[in-house]
Amino acid sequence: MKKIAFSLAIIITSSLASCSSNETETTKVPVTGEIAGDLTVSKTYAYGNYTLKGFAKVASGVTITFEAGSTITADKADGDDAFVILNGGKLVAVGTAAEPIVFTEKSKVSGSWGGIIMYGDAPIVNSATAVAPQTATSEDGLALSYGGANATHNGGTLKYVRVEYAGQVITQNNKEQNGFSFYSVGSGTILENLVSYKGNDDGFEFYGGTVSAKNLISYGNADDAFDWQDGWRGQENTNWYAYQEVVGNYGMEIEAKSVNNAFWPKVTNITLKRATGTATEAQSEIQLDAIQFKKEGNGEYSNIIIDGYKNQTTPTTKNGGAIQILDLATYNNQVAAGKIKLTNVTITNTDNTFISGATTFTVAASSFLPTTNWATSTTATGASLTTGAWATVNGASLIK
Repeated sequence: MKKIAFSLAIIITSSLASCSSNETETTKVPVTGEIAGDLTVSKTYAYGNYTLKGFAKVASGVTITFEAGSTITADKADGDDAFVILNGGKLVAVGTAAEPIVFTEKSKVSGSWGGIIMYGDAPIVNSATAVAPQTATSEDGLALSYGGANATHNGGTLKYVRVEYAGQVITQNNKEQNGFSFYSVGSGTILENLVSYKGNDDGFEFYGGTVSAKNLISYGNADDAFDWQDGWRGQENTNWYAYQEVVGNYGMEIEAKSVNNAFWPKVTNITLKRATGTATEAQSEIQLDAIQFKKEGNGEYSNIIIDGYKNQTTPTTKNGGAIQILDLATYNNQVAAGKIKLTNVTITNTDNTFISGATTFTVAASSFLPTTNWATSTTATGASLTTGAWATVNGASLIK
């Protein structure tokens, strides 16, 4: 006799009076539950509403699955919370455009929890002299080691997942969490149709690794929309959309721990928008630009829309622009050496095209070598994203 496995979600079926006797209407009723502590046994969480208690950690060898439409809610009042996938563990969270999987926080206050944190053992590079494979210690407060030689590491599948009100800052510029934090995550991991909404740090941050991500929305995050370091080298990234409002720093902050790498990431179809009146996070460190390259950051980027990156007039006058090159090493080794390529770039409502972070050089279109590594146009289309519940919060679409 065949055994049939049923979901734990309750299904209510009722006949429709106006339809034929063969037609029925089904209504899924969400289950409720709690998620806490070390998750050491593989489990599928049925469609439902779950409370997240503390740092839930998916152990190595364990797969945790959430069904489409589920909501996982943290509560700052109970202490610090985060959903952590340790190296060797997997998260399978596959929602749909109509039924996304939402990780949120009860108070709806930015920075109230730690978001989704995933660890792997894909390569990182944070030293020009250390022998591979290199490692580093995480900055999320857990102080875990990350890095390795497994380029195809697989941390699971995330599709149509939204993280809200995360980005907890533990110690400024030292211990911080983001909406999504990917520590040496490998190319076997699938990241598609993800939203980071109104966090208090970066929307998405990649700490080395080889993973790529498609169809990302970073909306209203107080630090950078997209950020990476440690020699992240994802090659198949596309459709990245950032909308910054009220408080926000760089649209993309690109760095490589001062290592002049022979590899770099690639991203196509990018939209970076900054609403009128958006302020930089701190006046001690003015960060007003769409894309900043620093500490030998590099890469190939194409079909880009940049809009709204204006000069600051109060409380002090500071320039903002489309592209900032922060330091001389990045200018010499990445711009002039042909390791930064920006093509089909449409810039509107932005006061400056180039910003120099140092007095020792002046950025210009001719700085990019070969000169075809910089090309503007009036026809870039930027990110192409489908609308739906996955990209809608409180009845408002996040795609503007």
